[in-house]
Amino acid sequence: MYAEELAKTIDHTLLKADTTSPDVERLCREAGEYHFAAVCVFPHFVPLADSLLRGADVKVCSVISFPFGADSLRAKVVAAEEAVATGADEVDVVINLPAFLSGEFGHVRNELASVVRAVRMKAMNTGRGQVVVKAIIETCYLTTKMKRMACKICEQAGVDFVKTSTGCGPQGATVQDVELLRDCLDERISVKASGGIRTLHDVELMINAGAVRVGTSAGVAIMKDFLT
Repeated sequence: MYAEELAKTIDHTLLKADTTSPDVERLCREAGEYHFAAVCVFPHFVPLADSLLRGADVKVCSVISFPFGADSLRAKVVAAEEAVATGADEVDVVINLPAFLSGEFGHVRNELASVVRAVRMKAMNTGRGQVVVKAIIETCYLTTKMKRMACKICEQAGVDFVKTSTGCGPQGATVQDVELLRDCLDERISVKASGGIRTLHDVELMINAGAVRVGTSAGVAIMKDFLT
C-alpha cells in the first residue's frame, strides 16, 4: 500500500467535548498535509472546516444524533439538512440505538431512510452533488443476530456505509465485527471501522478485514509510523 492509499482510508476525527476552533483548525491543516479522506467534526464546526478545506482533496464529515441516536426524527432530519447546507460532504448518523434494542426495527429503518432522503434532497437542492451517508450501529451493544439485522435495516434505508462504532461505547471496532459487516452487506455498501483504532497495525487489520475507511484521532501518528 502506498502512503496516498493509506491516507485515503482515514477519517481524521475530533469529537471530544472540549474541542475548540483552534483544535479544528489544526485538524484541517493536518488533513490537508496528509491528504486524508475526510475530517470528522461536530456540526458546530462544519462551516469552519468547510472554509478551511475548500479546494482541498479532503471531505468534511459531520455526525448526526451523536452518540446515542435517540433524538427525534425531526431533530435528526433538520441536523442532517443543516450539516449539508453548511458544508458537509458526508454525514455519520447514529441509528436509533434505544429503539433498536427495544425491538422497534421498523421504526429504526423508517427513521434512517428519512434521514437518507433528507440528505439526498438537500444535497441536490444545494448543488453539492452526492453526500455520503454512513450509519453507525454501535456494535458493542449488539449480539451477532442484532448486527445482521442492523445491516439489513441499513441496506433497506439506502445508506452508503455501515460504521461499527461511535468510539463512545465500552468497546470500539473489532476485526470480527468488520468481517461480519462485510459479509452481511451488499457489495455497494462499504464498511467503516471506528473506535479504538490508534496504530498503523490497527488500521491494517481493519482494512484486511474489509473496511475501506477507518475513523481515528491518531491519523498523524499512523501516517508518521507508515512513513518511517
